[in-house]
Amino acid sequence: RLEEFLKKEVDLELSTLPDFAERVIDFSEVEQLMNSINAIPAPCAPVISPQAPNAATGTSLRVCWGLFSDDTVECYQLCYKPVSNDSHSNEQAEHMLKVKETYCTITELLPNTQYEFWVSALNASGISPPSERAVYVTAPSPPTIKTKMIRSCENAAMVCWESSDINPVDSYTVEL
Repeated sequence: RLEEFLKKEVDLELSTLPDFAERVIDFSEVEQLMNSINAIPAPCAPVISPQAPNAATGTSLRVCWGLFSDDTVECYQLCYKPVSNDSHSNEQAEHMLKVKETYCTITELLPNTQYEFWVSALNASGISPPSERAVYVTAPSPPTIKTKMIRSCENAAMVCWESSDINPVDSYTVEL
């Protein structure tokens, strides 16, 4: 029976014409909504922490910051420059480091010197505004004892030293 059915000629022509209206559908709003769902917003500005006690040596500083939002961050951009009292302080060289963590130890700095730090967060969508600027200070270099000027007697000793630091040092601790 199947063979006989397949031998028959079938007329596939429709007796009435379909009445379809041509419609143009605007998907732009849906497309924008779909793109906004998949897009990651640029992160908010990080908050740089003030200098912590014991976070400095004569040539290094440990700088910390935080991000107080649920933003997606790929890395941070830490910038710093020495603070200068000169009127040409804007001409000081700025340094920039890319960091994965929320802290960084910067080395090869000058002793007893103030540095200004600020940080931005980065992700695939862009860069955040910079944080507020924070000033950190490296520790002073150790003083040099003037050995030729040391004097002592039974109940006292006189020890003299000098500092090679440009900025004044607040105080010294003498240990016996």
